[in-house]
Amino acid sequence: MKNISKLILGSVLFASVASATPHTLDTGHSEVGFSIKHLMISNVKGKFKAYDAAIDFDYKTKTFNKLNAVIQTKSIDTGIEKRDNHLRSGDFFLADKFPEIKFNMKSYKADGDEGVMIGDLTMRGTTKEVKLNVEDIGTIKDFKGNNRVGFTLKGKINRIDYGLKWNQALEFGGIAVGEKVKLTIEVEAVEN
Repeated sequence: MKNISKLILGSVLFASVASATPHTLDTGHSEVGFSIKHLMISNVKGKFKAYDAAIDFDYKTKTFNKLNAVIQTKSIDTGIEKRDNHLRSGDFFLADKFPEIKFNMKSYKADGDEGVMIGDLTMRGTTKEVKLNVEDIGTIKDFKGNNRVGFTLKGKINRIDYGLKWNQALEFGGIAVGEKVKLTIEVEAVEN
C-alpha cells in the first residue's frame, strides 16, 4: 500500500513539473510601471528599467506554475533625475543598502484569460503578501516558431508598509506624496 501511495504521489509531482514551461522574459516588450498621487490631485508615473523574471506557464490551462521577479532599485525612472535620486535615497528605497525588489509567487488561481496571483513582495528589507490581478493573457507562436505569452499584472500597495515613509505636509493642507502605489506590469515572455 505504501508503494502504491508513493507511486501515485510521484506521478502527480511529475505531471505538475512536466506541465511547467520555463520562459525567458522579453524585456524589450515588457515594462514594470507604477503611479502615485502628487499633491493628492494628479498621478505621477514611473518605471524600473532593469529587471528579470523566472516564469513557468502552462499553455493548456493558462496557469502560472511560477513567477519570481527581481527589480534593480537604482533603475527607477520617473523622467526627472532629481526626483529619481531622491527616490533612491534613504527617504525612500535606500537603494545602496537594498539594491533589489523581489516578488515570489505563492499561488495562482486562473479564470479563463485572467486570474489572481498571490505572492511575497520584498522591498527595503520588508516582505509582505500582495495580490496581483492578471489580465489579458494572450499566447501566440512567433515568426521563429517559439511560443510566447503576454499578460498584464495590476495591483496596489501601501509604500508606508515597506518603510518608504517620507512625506511633506503642505501649508495649504494635504501632503506632497500619496501612500497608495498602483502597479501596472506588462509582461511578454518566450518559451525556452
